[in-house]
Amino acid sequence: MHSCTQANDDQTGGLSGCACCTPLIQSASRRITAGLSRRGFVAGMGASLAALGFVRRVDAEAGGPPPPIVLTNFRLFDGRSTDLRSGLRLLIEGDRIKQIAAGEGGAPEGASVIDCSGRTLMPGLIDAHWHTIFAGLPIASLLSADMGYIYLAASAEAERTLMRGFTTVRDLGGPSFALKQAIDDGLARGPRIYPCGAMITTTGGHGDLRPLSDLPRRPGGPLSFLEQKGAANIADSAEEVRLRVREQLMQGASQIKLVGGGGVSSPRTTLDMLTFSEPEIRAAVEAAADRNTYVAVHAYPSPAIRRALAVGVQCIEHGHLMDEATAKLMADKGVWLSTQPFLGEEDTGRLTGQSRLNALQVFAGTNTLYPLVKEHKIKTAFGSDLLFSSELAARQGVMLTHLRRWYDNVDILRMATSVNGELLALSGPRNPYPGKLGVVEEDALADLLVVNGDPIADITLLEKSDTSFAMIMKGGRIYKNALG
Repeated sequence: MHSCTQANDDQTGGLSGCACCTPLIQSASRRITAGLSRRGFVAGMGASLAALGFVRRVDAEAGGPPPPIVLTNFRLFDGRSTDLRSGLRLLIEGDRIKQIAAGEGGAPEGASVIDCSGRTLMPGLIDAHWHTIFAGLPIASLLSADMGYIYLAASAEAERTLMRGFTTVRDLGGPSFALKQAIDDGLARGPRIYPCGAMITTTGGHGDLRPLSDLPRRPGGPLSFLEQKGAANIADSAEEVRLRVREQLMQGASQIKLVGGGGVSSPRTTLDMLTFSEPEIRAAVEAAADRNTYVAVHAYPSPAIRRALAVGVQCIEHGHLMDEATAKLMADKGVWLSTQPFLGEEDTGRLTGQSRLNALQVFAGTNTLYPLVKEHKIKTAFGSDLLFSSELAARQGVMLTHLRRWYDNVDILRMATSVNGELLALSGPRNPYPGKLGVVEEDALADLLVVNGDPIADITLLEKSDTSFAMIMKGGRIYKNALG
């Protein structure tokens, strides 16, 4: 173990000893210290270490942009079609799909040609309800650990998410801005992140995990620990809601998450409760619309959903306790449902007390929700919403294959690719990654998987990322290549 001691050198008037005391290292130390804020830790530390050569930017390429890539000899699932197509070749330039053409053809000068040997080429998977910071760590660690540790653990989980074939996630609550920046800047590996920042809730609502010693809350008073860290924001009036929405948008939120009722992971809540009033939800919708984006509302029961629909909310999260009249209303209004196929405790981990009672209602609701949304043709997105465990997070692909109970394999594939891509496009000008996602088309972003087998015939291939994915590409860069 190396230790560094600083000693005054009377003759030089400076520091002597190891390299840790050199001006270069001292400068890096100051940059890291300055970057220890909630938004700057990951990016600040990564930039500092990269500048010293300790960390190589994962997207760095000597000599400029990567050469073109030509993929050949594959069967294509393009995100929309019902079957696979063969006899094609695909040209990638930069981060885009430049051309899809039939026949052999040639390759541009300097291009890398990759033979897929008859495997399936498909778009990268999209998870429409993910928590980048909260997925892999137990809640006890999230409430007590140093933020630096939390970000580093989240960065490791982000890389595992990408290696599971999920090239894009819509983050529905948590301080993910810094990690998104680090991934986008090439300092860390992970999926594209559509961040909402802190979920906005009321006193006693889902996401309000403050100790009771923090009560009473005074509007406009000091922020709680969870609010300071960006996990949640508490708002108890329309004006507070408007302020909190604007703060998340200022930090780069692509959409806003509002909590309309209770939740499974908040043990002081029940699923039948309501939180925000119509005027409060309307304030959020208006503030988001002023920035040309939208609000997604966490809501399980019909009264919470209908309250959100009444003021123009464009996306409901969960909805497991929805009745038929509400489903029809959602369909008539063209509102999105982003939901999750929770079947049992294998998907949530062991729960106790009120959290377990809430979860049992969700499990029962899953079996009635999907037939309801199919009957009324509600626009439905797939998300996994796995929390507080790296073991559970590894079930991301398993959650997707749960949909076999209600959907054909090709419809599951569409939901996790092109359909989820349509939901992401609701962010409009706030979209952090302008371009087509979830499809294999000319000018789409080159987020691609090469699969060992046919996922239309066997959707369970998506559960086995280690063996099923021969290649994982995001933005034209290859992160896994087992094609030989």
